[in-house]
Amino acid sequence: MIIDTHCHIYNSEMENADEIIKEAAKKDIHIILNGTDPSSNEEVLELSGKYENVYAALGYFYSFADEVTDEDISLLDNQLNNNKVIAVGEIGLDYYHTKDNADKQKELFKKMLTLAQKHSLPVIVHSRKSIQDTYDILKEYDVVGSLHCYQGSAEMAKEFTIKLGFYMGIGGPITHNNNKKIRKMLKRIDINHMLVETDSPYLSPEEKRGEKNTSLNIKYIIRKIAEELDMEEIDVIKITTDNAKRLFKI
Repeated sequence: MIIDTHCHIYNSEMENADEIIKEAAKKDIHIILNGTDPSSNEEVLELSGKYENVYAALGYFYSFADEVTDEDISLLDNQLNNNKVIAVGEIGLDYYHTKDNADKQKELFKKMLTLAQKHSLPVIVHSRKSIQDTYDILKEYDVVGSLHCYQGSAEMAKEFTIKLGFYMGIGGPITHNNNKKIRKMLKRIDINHMLVETDSPYLSPEEKRGEKNTSLNIKYIIRKIAEELDMEEIDVIKITTDNAKRLFKI
């Protein structure tokens, strides 16, 4: 069993979502689908109810910060009661595209963390060019979770894993030839705080650059982690799967 802890395999992102999910099931790949707004959250709920190997993570992303309403928050609050929902996500901060609405991003992020606390759910967090603010906000809440596609320093990774008990989501970028930074970070954190993810249809591994990513490509990520840490692939699979089961109570 392998758990792809972060992806967006639903019809608004990929035309052949059902086909990919069925193929993943044949290879015993379980998938955590992440919603980012009311529309994608509905898609995630539909697919998680349809397939045994699919779990739901629901949340409102930074890009929704300027338009979220109280009704949207109430809707999500109710949806989190669904028994296939195992996390609040994808949520977080992103200052790469714009920092003009940073206050609204932070406000929305805090509302998501409040819901996670209320429902006793872990969180799946996106942080781009915003790692310090992300850390400072997270430490105010009684939540655990994963940092999706972590791109920060090894020192900061230790702050998240050791002080906050978070996990690092390791995906396609670790395989990219020019991404030495993440491979260096990988060797400085405990594998017991690592998860594997694809972020499908984005962040394809080096072997599939130029193609839409799918959960079937998670093997390339596992292979690279094993290579970098001088481990057997089967051991990487077992440890990261156990980590995901423990965090998300799967």
